[in-house]
Amino acid sequence: MSTTLPQTIGIDISKKHLDAHAHPCGDARQFANTAPGFAALLKWTGQWQVERIAYEATGTYHRTFEQALASLPLVRINPLRARRFAQATGTLAKTDRIDAGVLARMAATLQPDVRPVKSPELAELAELMNARDGLVRDRTALKNREKNLLLPLLKRQTKARLEQIARHIEAIDKQAQALITADIALARKREIIASIKGLGPITAAQLIATMPELGTLENKQAACLAGLAPITRQSGQWAGKAHIHAGRANVRRSLYMPALVAARFNPDIKAKYSHLISIGKPAKVAITAVMRKLIVMANALLKADRLWKESMA
Repeated sequence: MSTTLPQTIGIDISKKHLDAHAHPCGDARQFANTAPGFAALLKWTGQWQVERIAYEATGTYHRTFEQALASLPLVRINPLRARRFAQATGTLAKTDRIDAGVLARMAATLQPDVRPVKSPELAELAELMNARDGLVRDRTALKNREKNLLLPLLKRQTKARLEQIARHIEAIDKQAQALITADIALARKREIIASIKGLGPITAAQLIATMPELGTLENKQAACLAGLAPITRQSGQWAGKAHIHAGRANVRRSLYMPALVAARFNPDIKAKYSHLISIGKPAKVAITAVMRKLIVMANALLKADRLWKESMA
């Protein structure tokens, strides 16, 4: 086995094991998904110059792994894209060991950008915001169901549950804001994002948690990552309508209501929205454009490390 060639490592993460594959040398090992397993994995990778370590997002299972290997060039891969890459290369079988090899070849071929691992504070904030999103969805479902209730008992239970959800959301918001305030870098990000008229501290916390790359991207990259950039569809003489596609749905959810507010009260955003409506664009398309402008604006301001002013848009 040559130790002189740079290697790309693919790792399939499960609850108990880490299946690792080194490309191009082809060495494959399995490690326990525990602290001793991480130490053994680090020792194994230490024999090469490692260009990338690719893995899929696996909820709670990958978080400890990320912190343990934060010093290495980690690349998190979208599971759907990894599966499509496997199919495109003719790999139809699916096992943990095969998946590790697919991830290694995919990262070596496509060379995705290496991005810093979330800090423990940012990971905690992301967990809080994820829990908040779940509570908001529960609240919406309960309110929709409440309209069709006739029995007094069910009405009382639903009211009690809605009050409980409101308390839980309030507690999460309080904890999230305290967490951001305690971190100088996160507090500055919140200040910049919340300075944009239409975006408040809650939306700022959601954007910081769900799109931590803001401030390091080009504007088009920011729009694409949020799933707010129209995707062109054209073949030969046929040209279909462009639609937004993929990206981070939680970012779009967090921007929708602020976009409605900004379209009314932010002079710069209102001008853009009014122009789109005046030329015949549907309201939904205009709001999507406003959301895209907000995320691009937040990215540009964070990159420049300055607050929003009306004359900037």
